Amino acid sequence: MGNFAYRTHIDRRSFLRTSALAGFALGGAAMLAACGDDAGAGNSNGTTADGSTFGRVAVQLSWLKNIEFAGEYFADSRGYFREAGFGGVDLVAGGAASTSVEAGLDTGKIWLGLSAPQTTAPAILEGLPAKIVGTTYQKNPFCIVSSAAKPIRSPQEMKGRKIGVQDTNQLIFAALLTANGLTPNDVQLVPAQYDPTPLANGEVDGWVSYVTNEPITLAAKGFPTAHFLFADFGLPLTAETLTVRQQTIDSERDKLKAFLAAEIKGWKDAVADPAEGARLAVEVYGKDQRLDLAEQTKEATAQNDLVVSADTHAHGLLTMTDELIDRNIEALTKAKIDITADRLFDLSVLRELYAERPELR
Repeated sequence: MGNFAYRTHIDRRSFLRTSALAGFALGGAAMLAACGDDAGAGNSNGTTADGSTFGRVAVQLSWLKNIEFAGEYFADSRGYFREAGFGGVDLVAGGAASTSVEAGLDTGKIWLGLSAPQTTAPAILEGLPAKIVGTTYQKNPFCIVSSAAKPIRSPQEMKGRKIGVQDTNQLIFAALLTANGLTPNDVQLVPAQYDPTPLANGEVDGWVSYVTNEPITLAAKGFPTAHFLFADFGLPLTAETLTVRQQTIDSERDKLKAFLAAEIKGWKDAVADPAEGARLAVEVYGKDQRLDLAEQTKEATAQNDLVVSADTHAHGLLTMTDELIDRNIEALTKAKIDITADRLFDLSVLRELYAERPELR
């Protein structure tokens, strides 16, 4: 196979862990009031300076503006945020060049952010007063992708094989090994960057990947793949988790409920219409990313398997059952992150919302 030139969000895994801690350390002492600008400040008649109920808020995405945030695009473009009482919701792109969601919450630059348990938990342990209040992905997208001609379909099948692992993914990969009774000596770990050309060229047998990215981009370039999800083999971490400061839960409960209601509506639309979600990503919100419409549509369809589950059918989108929360805590322990469920998660606001508005399910 020839070399592939990639300009996708492949390197987001490096950003997730390192920037969460580094960015939080930079902002650790600031602790400014969250989103305290004039547009969001209430006045004597109970409305904000812009005339809306809740004013304008900043929401940081976990990465660049691609299909991963289709629900937010629908909620914004179809007016769900405004109907919920917001003067506007600024969707702030994440990425390697930006500060982390955790640092943004710490300094008050954002009101809510999309992150992941393995990045939020260390920041909380360092002193950030924040909680995860919901999750978009019921499963994290981490997988091992391999050639369809020589597939690796389980951790046990990695034994003796060469696996390309990016430096900042070594912790989560080590947790995968531990969860499946393997050690680093059982595989041939090959230090890697984020362009999967070595897999396409046969230099490695497997590659740490996002299931919504590399398997699709490689297949589109004529390289059929196989894969297995970390979440199906002992690491059921969620992803694209909605995270806020504790004071938001304590003092802005109605505002948070209104936002979550708009999010649910947006993600219901995204699940129902992957093609339109891809169009919004390519033509509107991620226009500067030069995204490919066909590829984004395939990724939108693939991510539905992460967003929707038997639990979301029963309890509603964005929810987490107590069992799923416990499995996340157990998975974090395997990644050497020790934190209790009540310190990391608070699903009470979302559960109250669904009890009050069962039509959102």
